[in-house]
Amino acid sequence: MNKYIKHAGADVSASIVVLLVALPLCLGIALGSGAPLFSGIIAGVVGGIVIGALSGSQLSVSGPAAGLTVIVATAITKLQVYEAFLLAVVLAGLFQLIFGFIKAGVIGDYVPNAVIKGMLAAIGLILIMKQFPHLVGYDADFEGDESFIQPDHENTFSAIFSAVKYITPTAFIIGAVSLILLMLWESKFIKSKKTLKLIPGPLVVVLVGTLLNEYFKTAQPNYALEAKHLVALPVATDINSFISFLTFPDIAFLKNPDVWISGITIAIVASLETLLGIEAADKLDPLKRVTPTNRELKAQGVGNMLSGLIGGLPLTSVVVRTSANISAGAKSKMSTIYHGVMMMLCVMFIPFILNKIPLSALAAVLIFTGYKLAKITLFKDFYKKGWDQFVPFVVTIAAILLTDLLIGIIVGIGIGLFFMIRTNFRSAVMVVNDNKNYLIRFRKDVSFLNKPIVKKKLEDMPSGSFVIIDATRADFIDKDVIEEINNFLCHAHLKKIKVEIKTSQNKSMHDLFVNTQNTEK
Repeated sequence: MNKYIKHAGADVSASIVVLLVALPLCLGIALGSGAPLFSGIIAGVVGGIVIGALSGSQLSVSGPAAGLTVIVATAITKLQVYEAFLLAVVLAGLFQLIFGFIKAGVIGDYVPNAVIKGMLAAIGLILIMKQFPHLVGYDADFEGDESFIQPDHENTFSAIFSAVKYITPTAFIIGAVSLILLMLWESKFIKSKKTLKLIPGPLVVVLVGTLLNEYFKTAQPNYALEAKHLVALPVATDINSFISFLTFPDIAFLKNPDVWISGITIAIVASLETLLGIEAADKLDPLKRVTPTNRELKAQGVGNMLSGLIGGLPLTSVVVRTSANISAGAKSKMSTIYHGVMMMLCVMFIPFILNKIPLSALAAVLIFTGYKLAKITLFKDFYKKGWDQFVPFVVTIAAILLTDLLIGIIVGIGIGLFFMIRTNFRSAVMVVNDNKNYLIRFRKDVSFLNKPIVKKKLEDMPSGSFVIIDATRADFIDKDVIEEINNFLCHAHLKKIKVEIKTSQNKSMHDLFVNTQNTEK
């Protein structure tokens, strides 16, 4: 408890930044999913307070995720009744609880570091490209969309060109001023001032952006931003109207098989995204704390059950909010909880104030967050590590940009496996010779993929050679490779080739060699 009190200042400051980032994303994802706008807010509140309290992660932030938008939209369309969809969300949470108890969280540990870093860089680039249209006042696509092909039939690249054609001057001015302020807030001058250092840069940006638009409303009404360029929170006039925004699942739909199918689909995808998000959070954490993955799946399960019970969207750990939380200086999980509490209070008591915030100011915050995730130095560092790290890193970025998060990660893992197999393939078999004396040494794991090269090397041995086959350093030798060696032993004498095999008694597979002339203990 003392550490939470000790870090209260940093956590409150960071939670304000997360709140400003999360609000438009919650609304945008709900809009893109075809769900009621308030369902995104409910999910944001539950993700902050409930999952924040139950999770073992100190810095991860959960909420409605762009990666689930298509799945949610498909489920709502298929089930037709929103109450049936909410029941699917509750079931998804139940499945996630089960995943946690059967320790399925270990899956996240198998994602290579290059792929995780590639995911972070890709999300950074997506933020920059997707938020640029909002920065200049072209708000045709919903906030939080991360897909390459947009619902308005544009794609990530074409939307940028369209945005240049349809710039809203006031939004562009507010966006440009916001970016300049954010860069200024990162300068050594601001950081050297203790008072200014305590004020989050994004909060300053939002205040300045809002005041600029209010000035235009008074001095130059023709230049003031229209409502479509501002945050659009549902407004509750009192507690009763606020409660009226809540929706509850209908248990009668339990007999519908599509509800169960939607539930398990949401559970699997949300769990995978959460595990990836947790891996990313641990990589970004300055203290490199490790999150217990099975506990995280249980926390997500409880969060999704509660979100579905009161009308919210499904939840995952979200990299964008997490990275904003970490870059804002959060120290503990209280930042996540504070942001959930503040989101609930703001929606209940001051939605009319939040609805004055220009989207271009918030776009500037997200673009700056994206820049921090995709710095040039990250690319340089991976290039220095070699092609086996750089290629999976770059391919993951490209795949995520052109498809979506999960497909991109799968492609990245596939490329990573290729390089692992390639490296093992090259180092598993070593051949050296001095005149007609040959040494074939097996190292590490010799798989069936090494069979062609072993076969060729053996058959190319010249007549009258002396060949030593050293298997003592191999942890594993595929039986196909052993069979090729045994076949060679059967006819080597026809070419007057003398063969000596070195094996180890403590490796049972070596007993499969025939006619071994030398055995090492």
